Amino acid sequence: MRSDGTLTPRGRGEIIFYRGAAGPVTVGAFLDAAAALAARLPEAGHAVNLCGDRYHALLGFAAAVLRGHPTLLGGGPGAAPAFLDMAARNYPGAYAMVDQERPGTSMPLCRVDAPSAAPAAGWPAIPPDRVAAIAFTSGSTGQPTAHIKPWGALVQAAEAAAQRFGLREGAVTSVVATVPPQHMYGFETTMMLPLRAAVAIHSGATFFPSDVRDALASVPGRRLLITTPLHLRALVAEGRPLAPLAAVISATAPLPRETAEAVERDWGTPMLEIYGASEAGSMASRRTVEGDRWLPYPGLKLRPGVATVPGIGEVALSDALEFDPDGRFRLMGRLSDLVKLGGKRASLAELNRTLAGVQGVIDGVFVAPEDLDSNPTSRLTAYVVAPGRSADDILGALRGRVDPAFLPRRMILVDALPRDAVGKLPKRALAALDP
Repeated sequence: MRSDGTLTPRGRGEIIFYRGAAGPVTVGAFLDAAAALAARLPEAGHAVNLCGDRYHALLGFAAAVLRGHPTLLGGGPGAAPAFLDMAARNYPGAYAMVDQERPGTSMPLCRVDAPSAAPAAGWPAIPPDRVAAIAFTSGSTGQPTAHIKPWGALVQAAEAAAQRFGLREGAVTSVVATVPPQHMYGFETTMMLPLRAAVAIHSGATFFPSDVRDALASVPGRRLLITTPLHLRALVAEGRPLAPLAAVISATAPLPRETAEAVERDWGTPMLEIYGASEAGSMASRRTVEGDRWLPYPGLKLRPGVATVPGIGEVALSDALEFDPDGRFRLMGRLSDLVKLGGKRASLAELNRTLAGVQGVIDGVFVAPEDLDSNPTSRLTAYVVAPGRSADDILGALRGRVDPAFLPRRMILVDALPRDAVGKLPKRALAALDP
C-alpha cells in the first residue's frame, strides 16, 4: 500500500495509546493534538525528539511530519551530547522536542506537552517523497552517516510489518515495548506501526522486568511485547508469569535459541525476531525456534550486499547473507564482524550468541583486537557478566561449542557491560573495561 497522504488511515474512534491514569487516547484526539502542535513549530527546521513518554514522542514526530520537518533519529531523554552537538552543527534550524526540563541543551526547545490551540484548518497531504526521518550509523570513521527516510518508504515498511505480524485488521493489539522510540527499531515498531496498523501503544516506562509485567497487566486484549535479547533474558530469568501474550518480537541482535525456547515454553507464545539495519530499516522476520532462516518482507528484494527497499531504492548492506533458492536467507554476521584465524572464519555475532547460551552467563561479548589480521599471535577477548562463575568454568563450557581457534585468550569478568538504550556496545566504553 502506498502513502495516502495522511498521517494515518485509522478511524478517529480507535484507540492509539494507553496512558495509564490519563486513560486511553483515540486516533481523533491524537490527530487534533498533532495538528495543533504542528502550528506551533517554526516554519523550517529539523526536529530532535528528546521526549521520554512514547505518546509525546509520537505526537512530536507527527507534528514535525505535518510541518515538513525531518526528525533526526538518535535522540531520546538519554541522547549523547555528541549527537546533540552534531545535530546543532549540521542541520539548519535544529530544535529539540521535549516533555521535561533539559538544562544545558543549547538548541531551541519546543515543549510537546504544552497546551496548544487547535488550528482552524487541516494540513495539506503529506507527499510520499517528504523526508520524515534521518537515521544515523557510526561508520568505520566514527563519524555518523545519515540515511534519509522518505514518508512513503516508512509507510510501506510499516504496512509490510503489519501484514507480516497480522496487525492490519481486526481487534486492536496492545503493544508494550522496552525499546526507545527514537532509535530505528523502536521508531518503526512504536511510532510508525500505530499510525498504519491496528495497534495501541503503552506510553509509560518499561525498562525493568517489573515495569514490563505491570504494563502488560494494565492493557487489554491481544498483547504484543516488543523487546531485545538483553531484556528478554532478564524477564525469563525471573521466572515470573506475564499477562497472556499473542507474541513476542525481538531485534537488535540474534536471539539465542535457548532463550526463544524458554519464552515459548514458559509464556506459551510465539517468539519472533526482526532483521533490519538503520540503512534499510526492517527487512525480514523469523520464528526463532523454527531455524536460522529469515523470510524477507513483502516487496523487499535482497541480493548479496544490496537490499532494494520500496520507496528508497538500492541500499548497501553491512551484513553477509547466505540465500536459499526459495528466497529465504541466513545471516552470517556483519562483514566487519567476520574474523579469520588459522585459515578459518567465524562471525562475532554467532560467537556472542553461543556465549549467551552458557549457563550462568547473563551477558557477554567477543572482541577482536585491531591487529588480528596482521599479527599471527593475536586472539579474541571475551567480556562476560556471570555472577558466581569463574573464567575457567565459562571457558570449559565453550569448548566443544566453539572452534578452538576462536576460544578467547583473555576472559574478563565484569559486573555489567556498558550497553546503550538499544543494547549496543560502544567500542570506547568496552575499552574502558580493560583492567
